[in-house]
Order: sequence, then structure tokens, then C-alpha cells
Amino acid sequence: MAGRINDDDVKAVRDAVPIDAVVSEYLQLRNAGGGNLKGLCPFHDEKSPSFQVSPSKGLFHCFGCQEGGDTIAFIRKIDHLSFSEAVERLAAKAGITLRYEEGGYNPSHQRGERIRLVEAHQAAAQFYIEQLGSPEAEIGRKFLAERGFDQAAAAHFGVGYSPAGWDHLTRFLRGKGFSDKELLTSGLAQESRRNPIDRFRGRLMWPIRDVSGEVVGFGARKLRDDDNGPKYLNTPETPIYKKSQVLYGIDLAKKDIAKSSRAVVVEGYTDVMACHLAGVTTAIATCGTAFGGDHIKILRRLLMDNGSARVIFTFDGDAAGQKAALRAFEDDQKFAAETYIAIAPDNMDPCDLRLAKGDEAVADLVQPRTPLFEFAIRQIVGRYDLETPAGRAAALDEAAPIVARIKNVASQHEVAVQLAGILGILDTQFVVKRVAQLARWARDRGGKGPAPAQNRRQQYESAAPRAAAPGPALNLRSPAHRTERELLKLALQHPHLVSPAFDAYGIDEFTAPPYAAVRQCIQEAGGATDAPSDYLPAVMDSAPNDVVRALVTELAVEAIHARTVDEAYAGEQLVAVRRRAVDRRLLDIQGTLARLGQHGDPAQLAAVQNELWVLQQYGQALRNKGAAAL
Repeated sequence: MAGRINDDDVKAVRDAVPIDAVVSEYLQLRNAGGGNLKGLCPFHDEKSPSFQVSPSKGLFHCFGCQEGGDTIAFIRKIDHLSFSEAVERLAAKAGITLRYEEGGYNPSHQRGERIRLVEAHQAAAQFYIEQLGSPEAEIGRKFLAERGFDQAAAAHFGVGYSPAGWDHLTRFLRGKGFSDKELLTSGLAQESRRNPIDRFRGRLMWPIRDVSGEVVGFGARKLRDDDNGPKYLNTPETPIYKKSQVLYGIDLAKKDIAKSSRAVVVEGYTDVMACHLAGVTTAIATCGTAFGGDHIKILRRLLMDNGSARVIFTFDGDAAGQKAALRAFEDDQKFAAETYIAIAPDNMDPCDLRLAKGDEAVADLVQPRTPLFEFAIRQIVGRYDLETPAGRAAALDEAAPIVARIKNVASQHEVAVQLAGILGILDTQFVVKRVAQLARWARDRGGKGPAPAQNRRQQYESAAPRAAAPGPALNLRSPAHRTERELLKLALQHPHLVSPAFDAYGIDEFTAPPYAAVRQCIQEAGGATDAPSDYLPAVMDSAPNDVVRALVTELAVEAIHARTVDEAYAGEQLVAVRRRAVDRRLLDIQGTLARLGQHGDPAQLAAVQNELWVLQQYGQALRNKGAAAL
């Protein structure tokens, strides 16, 4: 084994590499007073910074988790290195050659595993860069040029090319002193029947660097039709590469992310390149996985994660992009930063947008447009017909639990009000209370989420009646239900008194689902006008099940609540049911206007406003003229 590192060399390493310079590669530091700096601790989750660095003493300490030490201790802890590995890494950064007490200079093959794997990747990255200039790589250079990337752009991002042969890189790295075991462990090579072969062959190569700038993996894009592999092939999980813990472009973007308190999350390597070349130098991307909690931890440390920080996601507008946005929203509350989504016109990604419309269009794209929570809610409610009570009820049922997950109570209230506007529910307090109730349920259930959907639905069943079907028990104390029941009894027992007006009533004018089902039966039996002698049997035969059939029988024999059953009484019931239907429709239209706002389509706004005026006039006529206005 290699000997112990010389004590003087260890001291020289500590003195040569300022601790604040090292820590700043991983998180944003700000003035804490007294010559100290502070930031969000990288070793535990926290909302306010308790991690402090003293440049003059060369030490760090977290007052939250109690981690502390010097520069070497920091590197050991954050990158999971041994003492020797941490010293060797810092020595390489400072250009210091280390001496070992036993055995002289340290042979390269005896150095720590992480150091060796990183060195193999650095050597591979340089090899790929050199190969990009070869005749074979013409197809790769053409690919880049077609996407607006010249030689300078490729050099800036370290883009390279892996030769199409079986073991070009493997033989090159063997010549550099790396063992087959190291090549297989690094993911740069893979097993074959005889000897290890290159994992990446005939592909365009993007080096993936960690936040400190070290190459830890690669993303490889296929170029030829005879390549049967996936479109993008990434380094497998290795001791130094965890795809859920790396962000492509973070090494280039970290300083501007910290400076501007803004990060732009895009979907691919070429999108990162396009953004940076267009001046959006805070762009980063995930590497073959969804944006998740570990990615958030990296960004939070760089953003100092306060309320003024912004994270903008640029997903495609297609179904996959929308799904990715909804996944990102699931982790939204792990940020203190405000989160937004930006979708380019015609659903173009930043790379395509830059090609089509230039750098300025890319810069304009990532100016915050739509808050992520609003996008998520609109994607959910967009699946429902908000023109119907049932549609609004179902949309509220799915969207309210999302709003209830918002941790900040003030924000939760504000978003609940916005949800009411999106749904067109004028009773804003109903929605606010609904969201607050779900939030309480979630807390009571230990953060396991709101109560089951069946329980949630019962809370607003009466506020948003559903389509015709045998449904919940009738509320006989409801004025609307009493009037609907009375009108149905008249239609079954004295059809001539309500004809022909009754047959023009829609099924949706009966708000109780069981009554709507009976109205449906009357319609299918031919209606109440000129009812034949077998009218009641026909209505009963039209019932879909025994429950509805029993209700028809019940209504056909129940006494009508009037001393005199005549046309005047029938007219009162007809008018009462119709007026309530008009009032409900007026609320629907007002909700539609609220959703359209001032920026809706002028023709659509005009049509809705005209319908509102017509219904208002009709409602006034019903109040003034009664049955004569029907």
C-alpha cells in the first residue's frame, strides 16, 4: 500500500486552498458579519442558513447539524472520500506534488478509488474531444452544425465523439495505466465474452460534471440508423455517478445561479447549450431521469433558497412535457423559491426555438410566465367540462388536494381563491374552506394525504349536483327538492295541468339525481302532453332499475300539497323550477366570464355576455308574469 502523506504536504494543501473557495463550489455563501460567511448547510435540509465558514481560520461549522472542520474535512464529508483521497484532490487543485512517508511518491494505481475513477473520466473526456476532429466524426460535427453549434460551442461544453470500434477508449485508457477493473467500475467499459469493450461507440458525447467541475459520467447521443441502442445512453450508476444527484451544466451555471438567484431547468443537453449560448447561463438539465428531491437539494444550496429566488422549468407542451411538469410540481413545496413553467410557441424546445427564431427568443422564453402550481391546476381542471356542475365538482375534487399540499397557509388561501376563479365557482369561500379542510385532514393523517375521495365528495355533493342517476338520499327540507318533487307528482298524476310546458324542461333542471332520473323516464315514455291511458305503466317501464321504479310509484300516489290542484298551482311549480334553473345558469355564465377575464377571445366574450343578458331578461319576465312567460 502507499505510505502516509507527509505532514508538511498536508499543511501546505490546507494553506494553499482557501476554504471559502472550496465551499463556494457547492453552495452560495453570503456575508454573515465578523469576517464569516453563511449558507444553507449541504449536510442537512434547512430553510434558513446555519452553516458558517471562517476564511481566516480555515474552518466551517453548521449550528444546525453540528458538522464542522477544515477544508479537508469538508471535502471528505461532501464527496464521501477518505482522508488521503481528499488531500490528493485538493493537492491536484493547488498543483502540489505530494510525498509519502513510506515508499516515496504515490504510484497512480494505489490512489483512492474515487480519484482514480474521476481521472479515468477526465482522460476519456479529452480522448472524446480529440476524436471529434477525426474524419469518422463528420456525422457528429454535422449533427451539431444542424442544431446551431459550431466548433467553439462544442469546445466550450467539452462535446466529443466516441469511435465506432469495439475498444478504442479501452485500449487508450489501459495505456494510461488504468486497469480493466477500474474501467468496468467507472462505466466507461463493459464486459464482453473475452475482454472489456467500450460502452459508448459511434456516438456524440457530452461530459457530465458534478458541481465542483469534475467529469463523473457521460451522455451519448446515437447518430446512425444502424445503432440499435437507445437515442440517448447515459453512464450507468457508479461509485461517482448517481443520475438523481447530477445536473448537466451545473458546473457552468452555478456562479450565475448564485448571483442571480435564478435557475432554468430544461430537458436535454442541446437545450442547455442553446440557453447558455443565448445568454441564459443559469440553464441546467437532468440526466436521463425526472427532476426530483436530490436535484432540489443541489439548487437550494446555490439559490440560498429564499422567497425572491426563482426556478423556471421549460418543458415541451406535449403530453410527456406536461407529465414532467406535474411531476416537478409534486416536489414544488421543497423549494422556498417561486417556481414557474415556460412553454415555447409551437411546443418547441429551447434548441429548436434558437434555430427558428434566434437567441432573443430563447431569452424571452425563460422570463417567468406561469406559476407552476397554476399550470398544474389548469392541466388537471382542463380534463373536465367546467360548463356543467358535475364537471366543476369533479375538477374541484381532483385539484383541491393539490392546493391543500401548499405548506404556507397564506399562499394556500390565495391559490384556493385562484382555483375558484379557474373553476368559475363564485362561492369562493366554499372552495377556500374545502382546501383548508383537506389540509387539516392531511395533517391529522400524519402527512399521508387527504381523506379518501368518497369522503371528500360528500362535503360538496349538495353544492354541485351530478348527472341523472339514482343518487344520494333526497333532502326533503330543500326548497328546490320540494318544488321538483311537487312538479313531478303533478306530471305523473295530472299531466294535463303541466302540459305542454313540462315536456320542454330539461333533465338538468332537476337538481336531485333521483328526480332527474324520473324526469328521464317521463321523457322516454313519450312525455306528459296528451298522455295516453297507459301513461304511468309506460313511465314505470322506462325506469332503469327497481330503485327508480319505486320512486315513480311513490310520486304517483303521494298527495299533492295544495288544497286546490289546478292550473294556477301547477304554473307556480313550473315557474319555481324554471327560475331556479335560470339562476343556476346565470351563475354558470358569470363563472365563465370570470374564467375568461379581460383577455378572452372577443367573439366568445360577446356570445357569453349576450346569453347573460337574454337570461337576465327571461328571469325578470318569470318574476313579473309567472307561467305566462314560460
